[in-house]
Amino acid sequence: MSVEITTSVAIKATISFSEGELRALDALTGYGIEPFLDVFYGKLGKAYMQPYEKNLRELFIKINQTVPEAIKRVEAAREKLK
Repeated sequence: MSVEITTSVAIKATISFSEGELRALDALTGYGIEPFLDVFYGKLGKAYMQPYEKNLRELFIKINQTVPEAIKRVEAAREKLK
């Protein structure tokens, strides 16, 4: 007889952003991950951010895939209200 035990934990966070915060996120990631990391590491060092670099890259991708569309929707809604 064998027993296999598997444990997993999943965490999901939902965050709401104002239009200004969305635009700030868009601006923050607008130059891409490489320029961001070059400046961050060059000015602040690697000790703090490097352990999270893979996740930061994923975050930049997610922001760049979703935030511009959200901003477009805000602008389209604003145009319809005119």
